[in-house]
Amino acid sequence: MSPSTVITHISTLATCDPTLGEGPLGLVRDAALVIEGERVVYAGSAAGAPPADNRVDAGGRAVIPGFVDSHSHLVFAGDRTEEFNARMSGRPYAAGGIRTTVAATRAASDNTLDANLRRHLAELHRQGTTTVETKSGYGLTVEDEARALAVAAAHLEEVTYLGAHVVPAEFADDVAGYVDLVTGPMLDACAPYARWVDVFCEQGAFDGDQARAILTAGAARGLIPRVHANQLSYGPGVRLAVELGAASADHLTHLTEADVDALASGTTVGTLLPGCEFSTRAVYPDARRLLDAGVTVALSTDCNPGSSFTSSMPFCIAVAVREMGMTPDEALWSATAGGAAALRRTDVGRLTPGARADVVLLDAPSHVHLAYRPGVPLVAAVWARGELVPAAVPFGV
Repeated sequence: MSPSTVITHISTLATCDPTLGEGPLGLVRDAALVIEGERVVYAGSAAGAPPADNRVDAGGRAVIPGFVDSHSHLVFAGDRTEEFNARMSGRPYAAGGIRTTVAATRAASDNTLDANLRRHLAELHRQGTTTVETKSGYGLTVEDEARALAVAAAHLEEVTYLGAHVVPAEFADDVAGYVDLVTGPMLDACAPYARWVDVFCEQGAFDGDQARAILTAGAARGLIPRVHANQLSYGPGVRLAVELGAASADHLTHLTEADVDALASGTTVGTLLPGCEFSTRAVYPDARRLLDAGVTVALSTDCNPGSSFTSSMPFCIAVAVREMGMTPDEALWSATAGGAAALRRTDVGRLTPGARADVVLLDAPSHVHLAYRPGVPLVAAVWARGELVPAAVPFGV
């Protein structure tokens, strides 16, 4: 039997299970958490905690689940500082900037891509993220998409095939030919490494018919759809995601009432990416509108070199509370259990008996400090799969 550890003297424990405590976060006050091996075996009052082999005193600080970042683009090379500088000087964001990263990624070695991924995972981990989804999409050739996914799959469980990120320059005059490549030889090479298939359904990328063909082809190979939808303009992405049973529709900046109704009536999670709007000076999605309609909402970083180069889920929580109409409780739930729902996971994003022991100790008495003290490093300790991990060491590698 694995040794057990009790974390006790917890001021507030966010279990994300309303049957265990107060409100949707299932908050337990004066709490304890017991870990055995990779799993949580107890979450409740400190007075009722069973004995354990080891003891950690939280010192009256808060404990939350590890963040679940269900949307990122971490396999890339190069830098887009000049693009960001120009955008902050008045040039609007457009989808075509992705091609800059494509050129750098194609030129990079596998070792460079792997080292870059490990560095970004370490950043995420230091800030409390313990589950990460990441995508291809910066290769856009059969070989480069497959090697990007192979790099990602060496470190992560949640890997997404995004050959349909944008149309590469060499296919500018033959979009139909590129769709054929994405749904044919590229899919054949990439499917063994991926769990998900994604498409950027947007002006300047892929239209509704093209997106449908790509997602349907991926689903036929056993990949589950997710969609970049309605980021830069109104379009068919949201309703297509719901129609095809996609796990998530991500961005959701421009929504009609029909889009909101579609999300509320289905199981597709609405994933919001506040770092993107922050970085591009775009209008923020209206999280309040979605939540009030009954849509399940996730928060993610969208960490990528062009439109949201942040790896900080605490930052995204603070922005979502300040700019998108979320309460601190809703934002934390969306960054943990909401992200898990977007990945169709029940073993992460919550601290309940049987869940994976991905635990974050905050250097604060309440999770509300994540929004209350933006920019302050509040993650005091992280357990991933029940192991206390040094802050400088990337998890999952």
